[in-house]
Amino acid sequence: MTDFTYYQPVKIYFGCGRFKELEGVLRELGLKKCVVVCGKHFAPEAKRLAENIDAVCAYYGEVEQNPQLSGIIETARLAKENNADAVIGIGGGSSIDTAKFAAAIAKGNDEALSYYRGTVPFPKERLAIIAVPTTAGTGSEVTQVSVVSNGTEKRTINNPVFMPTAAIVDPELSASVPPRTTMNTGLDAMAHALEGYWSRNHQPISDLMAIESVRLILENLEKAFADGSNMDARSGMAYAALLGGLSFALPKTAASHACSYPLSEDYHLPHGEACAFTLDSLVKINADDRLEYLCRRVGLSGTDELAEKIAELKKLAGLRSRLSQLGDVDMDKLVHDCAVHPLMNNNPVKLDENTLREMFEALR
Repeated sequence: MTDFTYYQPVKIYFGCGRFKELEGVLRELGLKKCVVVCGKHFAPEAKRLAENIDAVCAYYGEVEQNPQLSGIIETARLAKENNADAVIGIGGGSSIDTAKFAAAIAKGNDEALSYYRGTVPFPKERLAIIAVPTTAGTGSEVTQVSVVSNGTEKRTINNPVFMPTAAIVDPELSASVPPRTTMNTGLDAMAHALEGYWSRNHQPISDLMAIESVRLILENLEKAFADGSNMDARSGMAYAALLGGLSFALPKTAASHACSYPLSEDYHLPHGEACAFTLDSLVKINADDRLEYLCRRVGLSGTDELAEKIAELKKLAGLRSRLSQLGDVDMDKLVHDCAVHPLMNNNPVKLDENTLREMFEALR
């Protein structure tokens, strides 16, 4: 047993129907003026919340798939204008990351771009952050990470100021998520759990949550994909995604996520699909006694079977898994951009450009 430090400050409300308790949660936390931020799909519900809950004073319902700094600026403006004490992010990672960033800068006087670029520190005071995930995947409700774009520039910013105050995880909110998105987000959760487990920074408590997350995903993801109304499977996936978020919150992700950013930015793969693109390959590359132990704990024979299961799930949903499906690929740029990404340093096996080129060549 090695020394470790564990910290998780987010108050978690988990269970079917818990979103209906939002007004009570706000009251419990002493929050009296809140701005809701969400995507267009959830905007009608945000409007209903503003009309029916006194503490919800405004909403912004235009969050994009890759959240833009412009949406953060508008959300922060609404928060300032209404003298809000909290921002509520409802949706996938994009909405929650927007809420995190807006809450972090709403009390500041500098331009949002300065915070984004890191030229000025975030304000010492921030608004409370309530995260309400509607997909089972990102784990953003329990991490201090915000992934934000400014035009074509995309930055992953890790800062304690982004850690949510509370998370309401209600599996019923994921019931309408389409099958392909269910698979994308579910494999994102799988990547979180596996990378948190094999990260160079892994630690015992996170390891336990990672193992359980992988087990639950293998048990429930295909069922949730096949029948979105299966609430047992949706609940299993919601819990798995939550555990996945907790399992990587401290250790951080590694090579799969490092590779996902060039795949998303240059070849427009959704985040979960981009993470899954290399995940089965990396299971084989990172195979060691610890990963074999995880496989046995989740009922698999070993790392080869785990890689096969991931490949089968990608095939089931028709996710892209070969470079030939991405169009004209600039291999030199791809391997370089993956190799220099900071998250690559967390991978247990050193992956330089030559090693990454071999991995991607096998995925032609």
